[in-house]
Amino acid sequence: MSYASPALNRLPEPSSIDGFPLSSTQDDGPRALRGEVVVELAMRHAGTRAVTLRYELQGPVGAPVVFVAGGISAHRHLAGSDVFPESGWLNELVGADRALDPSQRQLLAFDFIGADGRLDAPIDTADQADAIAKLLSALGIPRLEAFVGYSYGALVGLQFAVRHAERLKTLVAVSGAHRAHPYAAAWRALQRRAVTLGQLQCADAQGLSLARQFAMLSYRTPEEFGERFDTAPEIVNGRVRVAAEDYLDAAGAQYVARTPITAYVRLSESIDLHRVDPADVRVPTLVVAVEGDRLVPLSDSVSLVEGLATLGQLRVLRSPYGHDAFLKETDRIDSILTSALRAAGDLA
Repeated sequence: MSYASPALNRLPEPSSIDGFPLSSTQDDGPRALRGEVVVELAMRHAGTRAVTLRYELQGPVGAPVVFVAGGISAHRHLAGSDVFPESGWLNELVGADRALDPSQRQLLAFDFIGADGRLDAPIDTADQADAIAKLLSALGIPRLEAFVGYSYGALVGLQFAVRHAERLKTLVAVSGAHRAHPYAAAWRALQRRAVTLGQLQCADAQGLSLARQFAMLSYRTPEEFGERFDTAPEIVNGRVRVAAEDYLDAAGAQYVARTPITAYVRLSESIDLHRVDPADVRVPTLVVAVEGDRLVPLSDSVSLVEGLATLGQLRVLRSPYGHDAFLKETDRIDSILTSALRAAGDLA
């Protein structure tokens, strides 16, 4: 089946628009829109559920469509636009002259199922991939030029490439592999225990904040902390306070302000449920790994690429930012994406 015609990427009217305007221009120019679609989703561990898929799309009608997904804290708003000017979670990688240029491509993203905290059930990365396929069908998009996934989004992208290969030209998987490494899973298990302990003590916010602070330590590296926080501790009210605590407290507070506890727990679990056989991935896949990533070790990325055989390529970055390098090394990531999307455009 061929999906080459750009006309096939024209979108029908979405079922609802969240009270926002549909478009910033006429149908033949760039636009930005938000909407939501309710679908029946057969979940791997939780039966069939009615779920609401909330999405945002930027770009000119008829342009190739790239789906973008990030970590469990990411959402549908990638970057500011004329219609939705607030800063997005991927603001530094979306814009004019970037690989993800919304004047050249349609950029589609959604809120992960479970992100609103209303679904208190095990959520598999396969469920997220199937939800994306249903969203594409609802929007009249038969095939993606690319799926660009970072962290949890890379796991979802791998599942999409396994389960819906006919709807995808190429996958870019950044800081994500075919399984949850046992060391990383142990980190997350302790984070979830911190949440549970907070709930038992009627201190929900404190538990979630502590979990996030533990997570920040796993995302970054000792080298970065050595550079940023190499100052002597202070004694405050008779207690020793180390230099990194202000940073960690701020990260915890910001996370608590925007994240439901149930969403955090279920999406954290979802990372640990993730498993794919690399041999089942049936689309060209670029794996981007970071030396020093303690959550996705380079050895797992190598194993993934070996399992992909002729469909896999590996790029390795050296960065003091560890797992979070994709949010910090924006120019280097953009260069990699530019090459990957150019290659995708050359595919039949």
